[in-house]
Amino acid sequence: MASTMLSPAPQMTAKTSAGVSTRTSRVSLTRGTPLTQTSKGSRVVLRKPSLQTKCSVADTASSKSKEPVLEVTSAFSPATVANLGPGFDFLGCAVEGQGDTVTARLLPDRPGEVVIEDIQGDGGRLSYEAADNCSGIAAIETLKLLGVSDMGIGISLNKGLPLGSGLGSSAASAGAAAWAVNALYGCPLSKAELVPAGLVSEAYVSGYHADNIAPAIMGGFVLIREYEPELLLERLEFGGNSPLWFVVVTPKFEAPTREMRAALPKDVSMAQMTLNATAAASLVTGIMSGDAAMLGKGLNSDSVIEPARGPLIPGFFDVKKAAIENGAFGCTISGAGPTVVAIVDSKDNGVKVAEAMINAFGTKGNLEVNCAAVVQLSTDGAHSCEPDYCAVSDSAVFVK
Repeated sequence: MASTMLSPAPQMTAKTSAGVSTRTSRVSLTRGTPLTQTSKGSRVVLRKPSLQTKCSVADTASSKSKEPVLEVTSAFSPATVANLGPGFDFLGCAVEGQGDTVTARLLPDRPGEVVIEDIQGDGGRLSYEAADNCSGIAAIETLKLLGVSDMGIGISLNKGLPLGSGLGSSAASAGAAAWAVNALYGCPLSKAELVPAGLVSEAYVSGYHADNIAPAIMGGFVLIREYEPELLLERLEFGGNSPLWFVVVTPKFEAPTREMRAALPKDVSMAQMTLNATAAASLVTGIMSGDAAMLGKGLNSDSVIEPARGPLIPGFFDVKKAAIENGAFGCTISGAGPTVVAIVDSKDNGVKVAEAMINAFGTKGNLEVNCAAVVQLSTDGAHSCEPDYCAVSDSAVFVK
């Protein structure tokens, strides 16, 4: 079972399955400013979260800590496509297929500590120090939002997304951890209320931007309308009656977010600003109206970010050309890359487009492809699951 009901808690030790001691981050309790949320329809306003990962817990609900309802539970958070071309740092969506799974368990004998107990699928690259790990930071921040200091949390992370892929790998870890910790306490926080916990994690790893973490937790398309003075999120419903299909192709090439952000221009011309504003408007209009062709056209028309990052991904412009020539409505870089995403009209055409993109990466970029898939929009976001949960739906097609 993914969740175990709480009985008199046994004394648990902070060891991995191999018996190796793990590292911890202690969370001390002081009073802080409560999290505030107002909502109207799909609109959510949240205060800006603290960007300190090792600061004290803020008791956001009451002076009395919440009581857990589960001893252990698991959660999954999906891959995300950030930016979607001209929507740099303010628009992203969740997609089916790959993602990360986190199992969280109570550690009653280690109050105020978050312990990374196990990590799988990272090739040994991620830190076991909770305050230096995306899932650990999100767990710490979720405890702050819950106002919990009298219980420790053990975290086991199963990475289903490759690092530096442009599919929101860090956000998937953070989103799954935030939801798992929240679920231990009966899910008192909404998905929107958990976004600030994940945003602190993202800020630590790659910068203060919510276009991965918001859809990773909330699902669907999420527009970040404001960052200052408060975080203002708008979940956009795709207006079409037919499924929206994405082709995502990830080459064997790593593009760290910080390095890809460093390549961006410091200034843009008035002409570029106008072009990107109209492309972003078309993108949002296509989403809201359910017009996949308009959505794809907007996604395809970034004149600021893509020209700067494209040359850093071998073969990218040839891959984009191949996608369009084979029927894609639009194609661009997913997040910071190297994953390339295209919008298509059907699953069958998506397979054709994916094969053309794979071939272009090989012949023009001299890159092998790690994974290529035709998937739909994920409307669930983060959710509870079995520890060995497989996120691939019957509709998804893995071309490679």
